[in-house]
Amino acid sequence: MKTIFLKDIAKHLGLSKTTVSLVLNNKGDEAKISTITQKKIFEYAKRNNYSPNHLARGLSRGKTETLGLIVPNIADSHYAVIAQQIEERTKEMGYTVVFSSSNENPKDEGKLIRTMLNRQVDGLIIASTQQNHNDIELLKKNNFPFVLIDRHYPEIDTYSIISDNFGGVKKATRHLIELGRHKIGFVTLDSKLEVLRLRKKGYQDTLKQNNMEFSMVKELDQIRYNQEMEGAIHDLINGTNKVDALIFSTHYLTALGLRELKKKKINIPKDIAVVSFDEMSAFDLLDPPITSIIQPVKQMAKQAAEVLINSIENKLIMEQKVNVLETEMIIRKSCGSN
Repeated sequence: MKTIFLKDIAKHLGLSKTTVSLVLNNKGDEAKISTITQKKIFEYAKRNNYSPNHLARGLSRGKTETLGLIVPNIADSHYAVIAQQIEERTKEMGYTVVFSSSNENPKDEGKLIRTMLNRQVDGLIIASTQQNHNDIELLKKNNFPFVLIDRHYPEIDTYSIISDNFGGVKKATRHLIELGRHKIGFVTLDSKLEVLRLRKKGYQDTLKQNNMEFSMVKELDQIRYNQEMEGAIHDLINGTNKVDALIFSTHYLTALGLRELKKKKINIPKDIAVVSFDEMSAFDLLDPPITSIIQPVKQMAKQAAEVLINSIENKLIMEQKVNVLETEMIIRKSCGSN
């Protein structure tokens, strides 16, 4: 169904936009607009599924000193830390944060953006599904203050803060090669997410640069990765192409992979060295502790809050740039030694 705007209602009913706006904002009686006219406006708006332009309304209202944060999953330890750090920094700067999870669903993300705007937040911080181009473009078109964190849209100019996903995996792959590992496997998700694409590219490019012909990538389904991990590990540790090292592209894939390796009585790092992109708090407590690529999560979160609030306070149009922050490799015993 075609989207209609306030001006369309006014034109169809032969009324001014001011009259229509007053009625739809429940100020018809106050403005002494007749009951008949109000009824016509409400009925036409309802019949044509009119939705208020909260973006435009947000530009004209005063500040609420509230920010909206939308992440894929607030229960994920990675995003829990991001949320905690954003909340801490915004509180220091006199703002509060409203949290929501999109569950990696672009439609839910769009609904959450509109809900946040309806709640009249002053700005948004979004870890996007990267499948919600329309809403991101609309925010940009209306100059609504927002920052993309952890993920971004390469084809849309926005202010984005991300980790060096490509460089982080390059470090890990290079480290394993230096330790004499010649059959390095890579476990990731079958996903269109730019961050995962860059991690895989970091692995593949490093192998090519070191003239290594062996390459073994396992891409698991985004929904069924838990069930598929067992088969992936079986393939990676058996046959003529069995690996002597594994890089997992996320912390939760690492946890699942370690479980399967333990079930199959694989000795880490004697049989297989293991590196995780990102980590869980227990990784340094395991036997052996897991080598991890650490994202600058606290820096990302605080910077996102500071840049966004500065834009709001000073009424600045958001700068359009991708701020890539360096990752750090914490070397532990899961890689062995040279």
